[in-house]
Amino acid sequence: MEIIEAEVVIVGGGPAGCTCALYASRANLKTVILDKNPAVGALAITHQIANYPGVSSEMSGDALLALMRDQAIEYGTDYRRAQVFGVDVNGEWKTVYTPEGTFKARALVLASGAMGRPASFKGEADFLGRGVSYCATCDGAFYKGREVAVIGSNKEAIEEAQVLTKFASMVHLITSNDPKEDDLQAKELIAQSNVRHWSRTRLLQIDGNDTGVTGVKVKTRSDDSQQALSLEGVFVYMSGSKPITDFLGDQVAFKEDGGVVVDDFMSTTAEGVWAIGDIRNTPFKQAVVAASDGCIAAMAIDRYLNSRKSIRVDWVHS
Repeated sequence: MEIIEAEVVIVGGGPAGCTCALYASRANLKTVILDKNPAVGALAITHQIANYPGVSSEMSGDALLALMRDQAIEYGTDYRRAQVFGVDVNGEWKTVYTPEGTFKARALVLASGAMGRPASFKGEADFLGRGVSYCATCDGAFYKGREVAVIGSNKEAIEEAQVLTKFASMVHLITSNDPKEDDLQAKELIAQSNVRHWSRTRLLQIDGNDTGVTGVKVKTRSDDSQQALSLEGVFVYMSGSKPITDFLGDQVAFKEDGGVVVDDFMSTTAEGVWAIGDIRNTPFKQAVVAASDGCIAAMAIDRYLNSRKSIRVDWVHS
């Protein structure tokens, strides 16, 4: 099996991984990205970018990610499609195992992201990116003056529904149970004039056509018949997102929510290992935040590998 050595190996090719690779390559560090599938990450399935600074709102997430990837490659990053099934972070050289080969690096960056729950409602996968979303912060502004539904009663669902009330004419909050008596945030949300709470109700299916979502069908416990709601957006929060860390074992420390523990420079509890992007399970899962993580980690790695006391800012002044 092929053994490839590099100064930096990055597991994951999303905005965090690509930004880290760009900065590391610009610092003349031999850098490899191992990307399982560029088409399945959170940014890749975003149909329209609206809040990434300097980027046209007509650009898709997939197109933005391709630009990031190409820019990193242009500066020398070795980009490879590979599924990582294990790592060994002990010793000066970190080892990453894939079916395509073994990669060794002096610095290992964990940027594998987080995955949402598998699509479980009829129509959910069909209309993902065309009315079905897992991020109101990302997509809420697209539904100004329109009706939407939020599925779920966990903390994330309540917070994201609150975001949607700023834009949507009506937010249908669909939950399987009533909120708990001490859940003041949920009660404040339900009390808003543009929120309709469907308690003890389950989503049966998401309907739509070539233009996207057109409505949902729901069923309450007290009614044997289905009800159809006409709306244009469905935001699903059944169990939140889970950081992809199965290949790590117990080699780094984790928070209670499953995110990897890092310091201000994105360093994990294992020396020579950094974690960036959604694998940290931060409350703000935005591409620009992930890119910031990648920049910070790369500059810290440059300092680590070259024993620099200060970080050089790579700005070009004319």
